[in-house]
Amino acid sequence: MLFLLIQIDNSFGQKNSTAPAGVDRPKLIVGIVIDQMRWDYLYRYNNLFGANGGFKRLLNNGFTCENTFIPYAPTVTAPGHACVYTGSVPAIHGIVGNGWYSKQQEKSVYCSGDSSVATVGSSNSESGKMSPRNMLTTTITDELRLATNFKSKVIGVAIKDRGAILPAGHAANAAYWYDNRSGNFITSTYYMSQLPKWVQDFNNRKVVDSLYKLNWNLSMPNNLYEQYSTADDKPYESKTFGKEQSAFPYDLSKYTGKDYGKIAVTPYGNTFTLEMAKAALVAEDLGKSEATDFLAVSLSSPDYIGHSFGPNSWEQMDDFIKLDNDLGSFFNFLDASLGKGQYTVFLTADHGVAHVAGYMQEHHLPAGVFSFNITEVNAQLKNKFGAEGILATEENYQLYLNSNLISSAGLSKKDITKWLVEYLKSNEAVTNAFELQELSATTLPDVQKTRIANGYFPERSGDIQYILKPGYYEGGTVGTTHGLWNPYDSHIPLLWYGWGIKHGSTNRETYMTDIAATVAALLHIQMPNGCVGNVIEEVMVPRGKQ
Repeated sequence: MLFLLIQIDNSFGQKNSTAPAGVDRPKLIVGIVIDQMRWDYLYRYNNLFGANGGFKRLLNNGFTCENTFIPYAPTVTAPGHACVYTGSVPAIHGIVGNGWYSKQQEKSVYCSGDSSVATVGSSNSESGKMSPRNMLTTTITDELRLATNFKSKVIGVAIKDRGAILPAGHAANAAYWYDNRSGNFITSTYYMSQLPKWVQDFNNRKVVDSLYKLNWNLSMPNNLYEQYSTADDKPYESKTFGKEQSAFPYDLSKYTGKDYGKIAVTPYGNTFTLEMAKAALVAEDLGKSEATDFLAVSLSSPDYIGHSFGPNSWEQMDDFIKLDNDLGSFFNFLDASLGKGQYTVFLTADHGVAHVAGYMQEHHLPAGVFSFNITEVNAQLKNKFGAEGILATEENYQLYLNSNLISSAGLSKKDITKWLVEYLKSNEAVTNAFELQELSATTLPDVQKTRIANGYFPERSGDIQYILKPGYYEGGTVGTTHGLWNPYDSHIPLLWYGWGIKHGSTNRETYMTDIAATVAALLHIQMPNGCVGNVIEEVMVPRGKQ
């Protein structure tokens, strides 16, 4: 996913007249997270991006941090969004994965799940039972609200609930996410008791049906896709749109009024989300209030497309070509609504992605898949130790033990852990496995040890960690995934643009945690209360020269 932040001010550097005397701030910050974007996409597809598109606008007129990394593992959606906005790591903000096993509750927990709230805007009662309560720290959006005595408006928008909720923070005015059963944006009673009229009006437009009718055709001639990507139809790509549709063009019109889930696996999911963001900006008068406002946008479709088809597919290439155009149009909309130089943008991703193992193997490159069958492993544990269900679950490349069962049965946790570690190490895909509580005493390269430690929250993390060989990931032979410490998963883009931002670049190593700290410095507000990042001074125009 990729995150973009935009700040707007009337003539570049002009002081916002509604800000406190002596404090120079923009009118609006727009945060855009692109879900699953490798850093190298900026240059792999550079010749295909339009002169007026979003990416070249940022690269040519903004500031790019070329060597930005995610400083923890696992590199997945929820921790990524939480880290961008908190400036913290899972060991502090508590979002250790998209889901985890709670040792206290003895059950699986979803990152933004909240049974104490109800759905607003859909008859699907489960889709809206969401809030940010599992995130344990403030966000930069929370701190903006605090700094302005809650005069600033904060709104989050995404297809994925976690992509809208975690960035918007605890004190947000609203977060809206997509219900694929109804084709509508929804929210929860954490924020409000009913959808605003403007959201109802937007939903009534049935934008998804209109986009389906366009079908998914290529943006450019076939020969360009052959030049930049592998063949269109590959056995290791998912057949998302049915076996009869394994290559371009894709007929989407047949889903009109029937299947609202398919939109997420097309570039139109980005279009749809940005249209919702525009509607929010207009209806809520964002950027026109007494204080700086914040619009947090997460674009989920690259993740769905990347998982299904891989980073070398025609589908993902076309997705980013269309996304470039959509972002260009979005920036033009901001210019027209608020004025050039009136906003600041940063763009980053929540994670990257591994090449499809089958694609790598085709080219004689080391790669493979790892499969963990918990039923089979528990059967072996029962045969060895005499108890059923010793292993509670496997999540985020970690194993969770059923500690209460082990204790009540009088079993040796040490012996069980040793057996599981040896079992994992015997797999050809695994380079190392160890008890997480013994991380500090485990011999590992510093980068691996640091990132695993930053992702470790004792109550929510597992008991045993395993590390795969580079190029390997957990999954099947179709599609690909992410989640590891390796550069293909952790090296992300970070682009800045607009009010208060220099033109330039740096190859100095920076981190996802630095984003919130830098925004805080730019706005002259306190950084989030769990922030461990540092200000990226190079990106900002010196104080007094904005």
